[in-house]
Amino acid sequence: MFRVSSLSMNSTMMKRLFRTIQTGSGSDLEKLCRRIVEDERGRGHGKVANDLEKIIGQKPKGDKNSGKSILAPLPKSRRDSSPLVQDVPLDRLRHEMVLPEDVEKRFLRIEREFAARSRLATHGLKPRHRILLYGPPGCGKTLGAERLAYHTGLPLRKVRFDNLLSSYFGETMANLRKVFDAAEESPCALFLDECDSLARSRNDRNDVGEVTRITNALLEMLEGYSGDGLVIAATNLDSQLDSALFRRFDEVLKIPLPGQKEIQRLLKVALSSMKVESRLAWGQIAGAMDGMSGSEVVQIAENAAKHAVLDNRKVVTKSDILESLAEVSERQPSS
Repeated sequence: MFRVSSLSMNSTMMKRLFRTIQTGSGSDLEKLCRRIVEDERGRGHGKVANDLEKIIGQKPKGDKNSGKSILAPLPKSRRDSSPLVQDVPLDRLRHEMVLPEDVEKRFLRIEREFAARSRLATHGLKPRHRILLYGPPGCGKTLGAERLAYHTGLPLRKVRFDNLLSSYFGETMANLRKVFDAAEESPCALFLDECDSLARSRNDRNDVGEVTRITNALLEMLEGYSGDGLVIAATNLDSQLDSALFRRFDEVLKIPLPGQKEIQRLLKVALSSMKVESRLAWGQIAGAMDGMSGSEVVQIAENAAKHAVLDNRKVVTKSDILESLAEVSERQPSS
């Protein structure tokens, strides 16, 4: 994805760029690109200037007038060419989260630093770009990754562990290297969901040599990642992760289960398209849902709305919500 905001161009240069693209003049376009490189270097953005200069020097393969995209292809498995990542379209990214204030501030800080990365670079500073999200199932880790991709404008690329992991010696590490190389070449929000499948503790007595090598490889790749995007990992099992993994991230965020305040907000947001019974005891209902995950709360609200719609009612009642709550509670295993 080409994002004009990543360049510090003024309006005059931006207009010239668009006019040159419209006229299709290759030589003029290259001259203007080199002018942008000089401008970036003059602003002290040496890394950006060097990266842009490298792109200018790359010649597309095949007919230069073929009109085909020269974006880097998705990385594929060496053995059977199966895709190692999955692109999630922008219109499918969820980005509305209900979080405790302190956790929300930390998400905002990541997004603000990414937006201000050019200004930070002038002071020799880097934005947080390696993020670890952990917490119980259903707390919103995947939603958090989607939110970060949406607010930074980066394409979300989700690692497909079903294709990445291999029983053949060394193949998993080779696949992992392809994924990180592609993320460096084409900036994205690279999402490693359930990364515990790669980063189990090296102190595990049931560990075999290959698991240790894979963990070491992941640690090295995280340490060496210098792309212009984000690497986002998520896990439920913080106690079983290699302790060295936590040190490889710029931000380690625990996504907690919603408290009663967050449960009330989740219910109201999920039911915002419907009318709700007046004088509904939101606090009482939230108290009955204490300990539930955010995804369960949303599911209860949506099921309550469905009850009303199927009964040809325009108002969601307390009975609808409590009935949906009972249905979800029945599916919970007894302790």
